[in-house]
Amino acid sequence: MSLIHLRPAPPLRRGLLLSQPLLLRTSTNTYATHSSASRRRNVTVLSDDGRYTWGELSGKEKVARATQQSFNFMVVLAGAVLTGGVFTLLYTEVFSPNSRTWQFEKAVERIKNDARCINMLGDRREIKAYGENTWSRWARNRPIATKVEKDRQGREHLKMNFHVAGPRNEGVVFVHMVKPSDTNEWEYRLLALEVKGYSRVVLEERHDPKVGGEVKIFGIRWK
Repeated sequence: MSLIHLRPAPPLRRGLLLSQPLLLRTSTNTYATHSSASRRRNVTVLSDDGRYTWGELSGKEKVARATQQSFNFMVVLAGAVLTGGVFTLLYTEVFSPNSRTWQFEKAVERIKNDARCINMLGDRREIKAYGENTWSRWARNRPIATKVEKDRQGREHLKMNFHVAGPRNEGVVFVHMVKPSDTNEWEYRLLALEVKGYSRVVLEERHDPKVGGEVKIFGIRWK
């Protein structure tokens, strides 16, 4: 039986074998670094998510980020302006004391609180106010007939009429208001209720001395 003796590898060859994994790791790290750098350079207006700092961006990437941020700012600004416009419109048309809706609600309350109107219409808690009928079967709200115009003195005139209905009868309310040029508040010129079969109930009636004590309302001259 013969014995085989294994001789150890020379020192130089052993060093080469040990260095091969290190070279492999170095190559892998270098590839990962280059791959990461190539991904960072691919930043556009649509793909920029803010992952990289300003200093890591190239010239084109900085332009893309600046464009994206400018667009986002314009969107936010447009949204703020639109929201402000909506709130302004709501206040002007609904919540403002000078709005038509506010004046309509005040006139309805005046009708409900007047004993003569209650006598004709019935229980105030059951009195309803509504606008004109429409041809559209899909329209849920009945619009209130209103008209705003200016006279020769530059004053605004608000003319409105709507329907009221109670347990006993139905009627029509006529409203005429004037906003003097030196104030910002509406003043009644006429507030009246007409119910078929009853005399007209006048809650407010004021003549305008500036036009010779004569006021034209709904095509009729009142003296």
